[in-house]
Amino acid sequence: MASRQSKGPGVVSGRASAPGVFTAQASPWAEGTVIALYGELDLDSVAELNEVLRPALAEPATVIVIDCAGLEFCDSTGLNALLRAQARAVDDGSRIELARPRPLVLRMLELTGATDAFRVRDTVPG
Repeated sequence: MASRQSKGPGVVSGRASAPGVFTAQASPWAEGTVIALYGELDLDSVAELNEVLRPALAEPATVIVIDCAGLEFCDSTGLNALLRAQARAVDDGSRIELARPRPLVLRMLELTGATDAFRVRDTVPG
């Protein structure tokens, strides 16, 4: 598991040198939060994703953009966590959008029908 250190309210980051090690970093933007994911999102790392999502989802009527450009792999556990987070967001008048998924991750989203649950963006807010 990646080491984590707090970078401020709602921001968690990990510094990992090994490929595939999951890390997440949240940063605010005008309409909500951007969460950048790196490495492999699976059973071993889903708790860290949930830890970063929790404060972002606490804000009502917000937009959370999950930057998937650094996400190398996502299994069904990771996908289920994203879908559950989207359901919570919608219940609170918010939404989660996915940005810049790599071809492997995008294919998994398409095969499972998850592209119907998320807006998929080509860019992240900046």
